[in-house]
Amino acid sequence: MKIPFSYIVRNLWTRRLTTALTAAGLALVVFVFATVLMLNEGLRATLVDTGEADNVVLVRRAADTEVMSGVDRAQAAVAVSHPAVALGGDGLPRASKETVVLIVLNKRASDKPSNVVIRGVGPAGLALRPQVRITAGRLFRPGASEIIAGASIARRFAGAGIGETVRFGQREWTVVGLFDAGNSGFDSEIWGDSEQLMQAFRRGVYSSVIVRLADPGGFPRFKRDIEADPRLTLEAKRERQFYADQSKALSTFIGVLGMTLSVIFSIGAMIGAAITMYASVASRTGEIGTLRALGFSRRAILSAFLVEAMLLALAGGAAGLACAAFMQLLTFSTTNFQSFAELSFGFRLTGAIVVDTLLFALAMGFIGGFLPALRAARLPIVDALRAA
Repeated sequence: MKIPFSYIVRNLWTRRLTTALTAAGLALVVFVFATVLMLNEGLRATLVDTGEADNVVLVRRAADTEVMSGVDRAQAAVAVSHPAVALGGDGLPRASKETVVLIVLNKRASDKPSNVVIRGVGPAGLALRPQVRITAGRLFRPGASEIIAGASIARRFAGAGIGETVRFGQREWTVVGLFDAGNSGFDSEIWGDSEQLMQAFRRGVYSSVIVRLADPGGFPRFKRDIEADPRLTLEAKRERQFYADQSKALSTFIGVLGMTLSVIFSIGAMIGAAITMYASVASRTGEIGTLRALGFSRRAILSAFLVEAMLLALAGGAAGLACAAFMQLLTFSTTNFQSFAELSFGFRLTGAIVVDTLLFALAMGFIGGFLPALRAARLPIVDALRAA
């Protein structure tokens, strides 16, 4: 015979104060575990969503970031003239020769300096990024000392609001527009005219070249042609993959730190769950003896106490996950270890994270409740009835 599920639930309700306290401890651990996964997912999604599936990034061979790359004008001209590059309605290649530079701006709230990415884009730069749209003001004029700022930058940095001015590259630059990049990495950048930025920073080479392929399936051949051309020292990567690679170092750091904290906290939570279940066994010795006398097997007793512990963990897991879901309302900023610029991103909850988190909670309940459940199952019937 199996012990009814309703009987197990009533036992938890009877000891509702102890149940609530233990579930709260488990919820804290689950909250930490879930937020780490959400932070990693938010970071990954922010950087991956920065790239377009049809776009290809050309950078100097062995350069991990655009900041470290250099593409001279001759090589850029050869690359964009490749027959695989799509042509626009004006008959020109759909390509943007770009300059990426780091500058230092002070934050509005704390007045502390932080690195910000300045991206110089070509005439087709905006068209190659359909997720980027102007939300206020207008686009900068080619040849002018004008810039547009990402939504995240405008909120957090002094001088980056529309109509304000920022000084860098020995010039005053006027912010003439704000743009929204759909929570991608571009939200943490300032854009301007590539040629003007190159003059301001006295640079003779581009940082990267972005091209749109006429046929996305032709990328392998395009990559082979570019990397085998003796005139070029360039490497071609799909734009999504290029930006996804930027997240690896930071994602690894967050993952290791978060998982370390989760393991430490989970040990404490499992000990707490075990103490709760041991106390439950001790207070219900007579009840266990009665169940055994009524014909319930040791396996049924073991299963009942294990289910009780896992229900306790599931309640804590659901509470912790619910609290973690509210973290999606917050925006987090940190330094991108690849570019050393500030990157803004948010927490993101997915179905896979929900499943992983609840499984983690159930695992804590199973581990914490196994030994107490085993003790309950092994109680001799006569000794248990004497304690009643």
